[in-house]
Amino acid sequence: MRHHSSKKKFGREKNQRNALVASLVLSLIINEKIKTTETKAKAIRPVVEKMVTQGKTNSVASRRLLSSRIGDIATKKLVDVLGPKYKERKGGYTRIIKLGNRVSDRAPMAVIEFV
Repeated sequence: MRHHSSKKKFGREKNQRNALVASLVLSLIINEKIKTTETKAKAIRPVVEKMVTQGKTNSVASRRLLSSRIGDIATKKLVDVLGPKYKERKGGYTRIIKLGNRVSDRAPMAVIEFV
């Protein structure tokens, strides 16, 4: 049973789900805007928000932590570009814009982007 479980399962096993979230987070950081389903956008929002908060502090420890989770290229962009951009902001770095349903399977689509 899912009593008070906040994570969506997406019909996948744990490793597949973690890989999906990591891939979406990586794409969002590199491209700064992605189009995905509404549920996936809502699932990656807290992960991205925490990573941007970590990227605001430009220290070796935060770089290593981010690098272990998303790789070197995204870490460099997160710490050098996005961190200073949101230095004064307390939170709410992303926005989700609902687009309507996808034609093929009527899944609700959304765009998640940095503010």
